[in-house]
Amino acid sequence: MMAGRAHGHRNRLRRLIPRVLLIVFAVYAVSFAIYLLRQPHRPSPPDPTLRTDVRDGFRAPPSSQKPWPRLPSFLPWVGGPSPPPPPHTCEAYFGNGFSRRVEVLPARGGGGGWFRCHHSETLGSSICEGARVRLDPALIAMSRGGEPLEQVMGRAEEEELPKYEPGALLVEGPSAGRTAPLVDTGFLNNYVPTGGIGMHTMRALLESARVVPPGELHCSQWVEEPTLLVTRFEYANLFHTITDWYSAYVSSRVTNLPNRPNVVFVDGHCKAQLEQTWEALFSSVTYAKNFSGPVCFRHAILSPLGYETAMFKGLSESFSCEGASAQSLQGKPDYDKTARLSEFGEMIVVVMNVAIGRNGYRLCFIHTGHANCMDEYNYNSRGVLHRLFRPMYLDLKHSPFISRRILCC
Repeated sequence: MMAGRAHGHRNRLRRLIPRVLLIVFAVYAVSFAIYLLRQPHRPSPPDPTLRTDVRDGFRAPPSSQKPWPRLPSFLPWVGGPSPPPPPHTCEAYFGNGFSRRVEVLPARGGGGGWFRCHHSETLGSSICEGARVRLDPALIAMSRGGEPLEQVMGRAEEEELPKYEPGALLVEGPSAGRTAPLVDTGFLNNYVPTGGIGMHTMRALLESARVVPPGELHCSQWVEEPTLLVTRFEYANLFHTITDWYSAYVSSRVTNLPNRPNVVFVDGHCKAQLEQTWEALFSSVTYAKNFSGPVCFRHAILSPLGYETAMFKGLSESFSCEGASAQSLQGKPDYDKTARLSEFGEMIVVVMNVAIGRNGYRLCFIHTGHANCMDEYNYNSRGVLHRLFRPMYLDLKHSPFISRRILCC
């Protein structure tokens, strides 16, 4: 009888043990799921896959440049299913309104040079790019740049801005012939107008540009990877630096670069704290005058001035614009709305490795031009000197960015 009871007890244990294990596993699974849900969101890591750039029939070698990070609000800038935005719409201001492609020096087979500009009727500016381009620092009158502030106290701003001699920029032509200007005054007036900018350095650089026959570049070194040529004016001013960042970012996207480009500052400003963000956003940063001799680029992009961005033009122009999520625009394009500022804000957050919590910081920049108002840029944390904080969803149509000249991020 005792043996029968023991046998029955063992049978109940055999049936009970699997049930207990199942319950334990279920509790563990639920606990692990709750743990994952409570974790703060982290941006997806960059795609480590090396890419090759195919442009005009020529395939570049795999790049060592920084890849673009995955951004939740990213939408294709070129080659997407939607047509280019109509002029003077919200997306044309902040996205790819550079829809008119002007072939200055058409590409030909055999790997020669080429040059083209992407013009925006909305912004009245162009993003220009070329292959086999030479920049000669000896033909640019400006200070060296990149020095510590303490070494250049009292230096006039005019000394830091570039003045070009003819031939400062050269582009290799497709065939033998004489050296000639790359563009004429009519082209500059149509596609790179001054637009009220007293010293338009990008226009001046193009005015200095010459086309030379093959074999006449004579370079001291070659830069194999795509490079942005950027001129800054108010380089230590946070608002104006953001316009420069945005212009460089847009230039990279409009020209469909597969990775983050190098940046060459074609100016002679001293080194500033905001340069750290330039270094985080792009693959490398250097100054034109730091090159020991004429430097040649397989692919160079001339970034428009920060004064030509929608952020700056919004200080004086009135246009209707509304923020929206990328998800809503992907399925139903609306050119009076944009997600580009969210995309750019996410880019800043990712590259600066800002951990955003529930109580994330918010930064507000104020820019006014009135004598009875501030003409400075206020911030709500000393940490602004080191990093930009959480972007705030921005409804441009009703935002004070348009009506009171305030940009909040």
